[in-house]
Amino acid sequence: MWNKVCRRSPHPASLLLPSLPPLSRAFRRTCLGPSSDRQRAQAARNGTGALPGCLPSKAKRRRCAQMYPALDGRVPPAHRHVFEENVSNSEAVIKRYSELLQVVSKGGGENAVLRHTQRNKKLFVRERLKLLLDEESFLELSPLAGLSMPYGDVPAAGCLTGIGKICGIWCVFVANDATVKGGTIYPIGVKKQLRAQEIAMQNRLVSVYLVDSGGAFLSELFPDKMHGGRIFYNEAIISAMKIPQVAVVCGSCVAGGAYVPTMAEETVIVDKIGTLFLAGPPLVRAATGEYVSPEDLGGATLHSRVSGCSDHFASSEKEAYECVRNIISTLNYEPVPEELMEHDHPLYSSDELLGLAPRDYSCTLPVKLVLSRLLDGSRFQEFKAEYGTTLVTGFGHVEGHLVGIVANNGELSHDAALKGSHFVQLCSHRGIPILFFQNTAPHAAEPTSISQAEAQANRLKAQASMMAAVACAAVPKITIVIGGCFGSESYAMCGRSFSPNFLFLWPNARVALVDSRHLSMVPQAGDSDCTDESELKHLKQKLEEESSAFYSSARLWDDGVILPQNTRKVIAQCLQIIEQQKYQVLPPYQYPVMRI
Repeated sequence: MWNKVCRRSPHPASLLLPSLPPLSRAFRRTCLGPSSDRQRAQAARNGTGALPGCLPSKAKRRRCAQMYPALDGRVPPAHRHVFEENVSNSEAVIKRYSELLQVVSKGGGENAVLRHTQRNKKLFVRERLKLLLDEESFLELSPLAGLSMPYGDVPAAGCLTGIGKICGIWCVFVANDATVKGGTIYPIGVKKQLRAQEIAMQNRLVSVYLVDSGGAFLSELFPDKMHGGRIFYNEAIISAMKIPQVAVVCGSCVAGGAYVPTMAEETVIVDKIGTLFLAGPPLVRAATGEYVSPEDLGGATLHSRVSGCSDHFASSEKEAYECVRNIISTLNYEPVPEELMEHDHPLYSSDELLGLAPRDYSCTLPVKLVLSRLLDGSRFQEFKAEYGTTLVTGFGHVEGHLVGIVANNGELSHDAALKGSHFVQLCSHRGIPILFFQNTAPHAAEPTSISQAEAQANRLKAQASMMAAVACAAVPKITIVIGGCFGSESYAMCGRSFSPNFLFLWPNARVALVDSRHLSMVPQAGDSDCTDESELKHLKQKLEEESSAFYSSARLWDDGVILPQNTRKVIAQCLQIIEQQKYQVLPPYQYPVMRI
């Protein structure tokens, strides 16, 4: 989901990074000699971007990219009726998506927001982000999480997570929304926070926590490995990885939530509204009979002057977020080059992607039509174009960033899987990020002969080879589900369990073991050869509902639903976010920051 914050950054920085960042310091010193740092810095100042005879200039690389063949993105007349069907379906699901976003944007509802802002004198969570982040678009992660859960609706899972810039540095933020259930942390909220921390670790992003939580909904939240305690474990690991973490106590911070700011490297607390304790005044009264105010028990003055749990005292929320911005400016990150990278726009309109988002698998059009509306200049250097044609692989650029592309174009056959395995390994060896465009085939028919069974076994072995290549590829991976995400083929296409850096769905996407339209083909248990018609109809309806993109996103099986026409912009920003870590200064120590 894309949003816009409305405040000018005091430290402006370009959104676009160079397509080929400098080599790491260790490599430069080991392989190029101790003077190469100074030489490269001088080359950057002179605008050449490389040492003489060492690396080609960006201009040369752009010229090479402009020689890639251009894709023909015209929709064949014979497929025009399918295109129109897809447009109608896309408009319907986008309308539903917009309605859900409207619900989520209101937090816990109008009354809860009024109580939060007027009676409690606190800022709404989205207003807090406007004060914290630079005046640039930020990527909100999983905004639909928590809707229609077994324990009720928890809009946005009770917390906003995403990635935005603070003083020109990409940061992950986790911001509790106290208008939703009083800031109570539900199981889906824990899962959302853990995913934000995972993204911070994968991409080495600064983490900022805006804590305003009334504690936890303890049902299924305490004992297991990936329950609430994992948040605190991750904080220690993130600190040991030398990834900075900053917290703001801008409301109640009770019970387990109190560990979040006390384990961060620097903490700011807001006077009068920020409180920090394991047990609040009601429990103190019940246990001891003593009356104590929240401020005396765990307010900003106490923790700034006595306990030392807070490092910075802020008299207002505005002052607190300015303090966080100042903290971020002390991180000693190497500045990302503020160089505007030239790139061509696709030759075809991104709005036409609505007609290329398949209503179902039978309405799938050639995937190169999709690529022609996403890649710079619609140019694509295809790999093994004539072999395993049900998988399209090759190289292209997205806003100047070189990427490898793996895209479903039919069933993942034996040859296609071997081709995919080969190409993924090439990208891994060359250090090129991989984009997966996933539209896997529904459940295949059972083999009816020995030859078919052998062919299926060979196909499965080839898919296992591709899975291994994807799992072990040591490069960033971004997955976009543009259609179906069915069965085991989704693993080979870097599904959620294969830990892509980011995974997004189009609103038309379907996520299930099998397609509901193929349910009758699935073998049934029991002796009866026929299935009760009404039962089968009920199962199909249930599967249809539970395989939708919105059902998936509500359970955090992805990082959010994005509009097809925004896909290029989202991918480009993800690539910029991933590249930031190459400009960080990493000190040699290997231990976390011990606060007190």
